[in-house]
Amino acid sequence: MNKQDLLTDIHKSEKPYIIYKSQNGFDLYTNFSKKIILNQQNVYQFLNQKKKKFLKQTDLFVGFFGYELLNNLIGIKLKNQKKINFPKGIFYKPEKKISLSNVLKYRNNRINKSKNIFKININRKSYSKIFDKFKKKIKSGETYQIKICTKYKTYSKIDPLDFFCRLSETNLAPEAFLIRDSNYSIISCSPENLITKKGSLISTKPIAGTVKKNKNMNKNKALKYFRKNIKETKEHNMIVDMERNDLSRICQVGSVKLSRAKIVEEYKDLFHYVTLINGRVKKNISNLDIIKAMMPGGSVIGCPKISTLNLLNNQEKENRNIYTGSFGYIKFNGDMRFNIIIRSILNFKDISEISVASGVVVDSNAKNEFNENYIKAKALIDLFK
Repeated sequence: MNKQDLLTDIHKSEKPYIIYKSQNGFDLYTNFSKKIILNQQNVYQFLNQKKKKFLKQTDLFVGFFGYELLNNLIGIKLKNQKKINFPKGIFYKPEKKISLSNVLKYRNNRINKSKNIFKININRKSYSKIFDKFKKKIKSGETYQIKICTKYKTYSKIDPLDFFCRLSETNLAPEAFLIRDSNYSIISCSPENLITKKGSLISTKPIAGTVKKNKNMNKNKALKYFRKNIKETKEHNMIVDMERNDLSRICQVGSVKLSRAKIVEEYKDLFHYVTLINGRVKKNISNLDIIKAMMPGGSVIGCPKISTLNLLNNQEKENRNIYTGSFGYIKFNGDMRFNIIIRSILNFKDISEISVASGVVVDSNAKNEFNENYIKAKALIDLFK
């Protein structure tokens, strides 16, 4: 039996599994011996586990931290938000890992049922009111940049592997992943790496800056656009400075450097402005220290982080669930890789939820930012057609 047939068999068996983009293809994790549903109490025990030797490819935990849990870890409470009672985080201990190619083949024999009518939780008028409120906060100095989250929802019964294979074919992303469990699925084409740690070396890759693709916009023109655009440049510089500062809290003095600054990455419907930052972790820094310093990722929150999170959480009426949380793995030896959960579909209780956000700075325009949110969601919404 070839690996693609094995993937189909695992999917049809209803066994939980995870697919995560690797350097050369995808890694499939399954046969889970542990499933840890995280909460405010057990997350500290989970992150403070003693390091062990990494002897085999399954000596790790793979899963996600939700947005609320990451806020709680840094002392921020979320009050009076509408919730769907989705877990705050889940990690799995796999006993089987299979390497797959970049081309995932799967024949869907099930019917995806969807109304294909997405309801948005904030319409243009409401968005503009929130936008104007945050603009005043920026002018008063309470924040310098802030991300307004909007959600698109629809009733649906989907085949998550079918969605993920089609998404990977049209919009292959370096941090893409799929979780399929008995009562939920997450399908993601996240482009953004938040943490890659190997030994004492650690890196982060903030994305700040988006422009829509069209027949007149190629990669070189996108780079020129970003360099000339004051708003995009300010937004990018602020986020890079903040994530460099986050790294500096856990890294050796003088080790944090920009290794690739202000480059363009291309995706299905858009171009992104990207920088790569490296550092060397101090001795005696724990996994908990790293998570608290780096999460939630600054590029999807705004800056300064703590005051901006408080502003967001007081304004947003719905819990973000997985959105702007982090998915990835922690190896037994302490090495880790985590993305930022964006460009993702959470399917839970037959409701599919797509969350997106764009950055507001002093030079922002409400109409442009509202439209940018739709551009970010489009590749996922198209899957339901």
